[in-house]
Amino acid sequence: MSDITCISPIDGKEVARFPVASAAEIEAAVKAAKAAQAEWRKVPVAGRAAIMSRFVDAMLAMKGEIGPELTRQMGRPIRYAAGELGGFEERARHMIAIAEQALAPVKPAAKEGFTRYIRRDPVGLVLVVAPWNYPYLTAVNSVVPALMAGNAVILKHAAQTILVGKRFQMAADAAGLPEGLFRWLVLGHEETSKLIASGAVDHVAFTGSVEAGRAIERAAAGTFASVGLELGGKDPAYVRADADLQQAIDTVIDGAMFNSGQCCCGIERVYVHKDIYEKFVAGAVDLAKQYVLGDPLDEKTTLGPMAQPRLAETVRAHNLDAIKKGAKAHLDAAVFPADKAGTPYLAPQIFTNVNHDMLVMNEETFGPVIGIMPVASDDEAIRLMNDSKYGLTAAIFTKDEGAAERIGDALETGTVFMNRADYLDPGLAWTGVKDTGRGATLSSLGYESVTRPKSFHLKKI
Repeated sequence: MSDITCISPIDGKEVARFPVASAAEIEAAVKAAKAAQAEWRKVPVAGRAAIMSRFVDAMLAMKGEIGPELTRQMGRPIRYAAGELGGFEERARHMIAIAEQALAPVKPAAKEGFTRYIRRDPVGLVLVVAPWNYPYLTAVNSVVPALMAGNAVILKHAAQTILVGKRFQMAADAAGLPEGLFRWLVLGHEETSKLIASGAVDHVAFTGSVEAGRAIERAAAGTFASVGLELGGKDPAYVRADADLQQAIDTVIDGAMFNSGQCCCGIERVYVHKDIYEKFVAGAVDLAKQYVLGDPLDEKTTLGPMAQPRLAETVRAHNLDAIKKGAKAHLDAAVFPADKAGTPYLAPQIFTNVNHDMLVMNEETFGPVIGIMPVASDDEAIRLMNDSKYGLTAAIFTKDEGAAERIGDALETGTVFMNRADYLDPGLAWTGVKDTGRGATLSSLGYESVTRPKSFHLKKI
C-alpha cells in the first residue's frame, strides 16, 4: 500500500502523509454510502438544509487553523489564505438557499384528466475529484449541491492539499451528516480510475487538467455515469478605448497574479485598444513591480511560491519560449531576489511584442505571467480572444454595457465578465466550452448534473 504525501513548496518539507485507501476500504465506503443515501433521499430538502448549514458553520469555525495550514500546503500567502473560506461560505449558503426551488417538480401546463410532473431525483453516488489551487472553493461547488439533492458523496482531494479533504470530513461529522453519507477517501490516480470504472459511481465531478479529464472520461466509458469536467483555461481580457484605465489595470493584474497565477479563470492574455495600449502597459508594469515575492508565512508577502517546482519550470519554459520568439520582458527578475531557478519561487512577468505562436499566448501557463497585445477594433479583439482551444471566462473592460454584451455574444466562452475577472458568482452557472470541459456547477443549473428526471403521468379514472 502506497502513501499520498504533501510536500510544502515553502521549504520542501513534508506537511502530511496518508496511506492510500485499500480496495476493501473503498468497497466498504461505497457500500456505506449507498445505504446512507437510500435513507438520506427521504429527508425533506428543509431537513437537509439544516444539516448542511451546520456543515458550513463547522467549516468556518476552523478558519483560524485552515489559513496557515493551507499556506503550508500550497504556498498561498498567509494574508490571503483564509480568505478562500469567504467564497466557500458564499457558494455553499447560496446553493442551500436555492435548493428548495431548484429541486421542485417541474409541472407542464394543466391537462384535463391528468396529473403530470417531472420530479428531480438524486443520481445516487457522486464522486468529487478536487484540485489543489482553490481546494475549498472547487470542492464545495459540487459537494454541497450533491448532498442537498439527496446524494451520497465520496471526495477525493489532490495530494498537494490533502488536509482539505480531512477538513471536509471533520465538518461533515460535526454537522451530523448520516454516517457513510459523506466520505473523504485518500486515493491515487489508479484507485480513482478503478472506482469510476467499477460502475459504482453515478456522477463524477472533476476539476483539473485536460489530460486528466480525458483519463476520467476513459475510466467512465461504458458505465453510463455522467461526467462534469472543468479543465484548462487561457482566459483573455480585452480593454477597450473607453475603459476606466486604472480600474482595468488593477483588475487585470490582480486577475493574472493572484495565487501566483494558479487560477482556473485567471487572466493569461490581454488585448488592449491601441489608443490606450502604451499607458496600459506602463501602468501594468508599475503595478506588477510592487508585488513582494517571498515566504508566504510572512504577512508582507503578496506573491508566494508556486505549488510545486515542476509547475514553476513550466512557466519558465513558456517565458523562455516567448523571449526566443521575440517577446519583450518588462520585469527584471533581480527585483524579486527570492526568484531562484529550480525552486517554486518565481517572479511575475509581463510580455509585449507577443503573438499566438508563443506558448504564453496559446497554452495554459498557470503562473504569474501575461502577454499583452494591441488591437485596433472590437472585431480584432474578438478574433484573437476566440483563437484558443480553451473557453472558461473572458473579461471585457468598457463603460458601454451594450458593447460588452455584443462582444460577449460573439465570444466562445463559458462566462463573460464586464469590468471584473477571476470570480465565480454562485447565482450563475460555472461552465466552459471547447477543451475547458463540459457540464455546469453552481446556480440552479448546478443541480441538474446531480439529479435525474423522473416523469409522473397519472390518468384519472
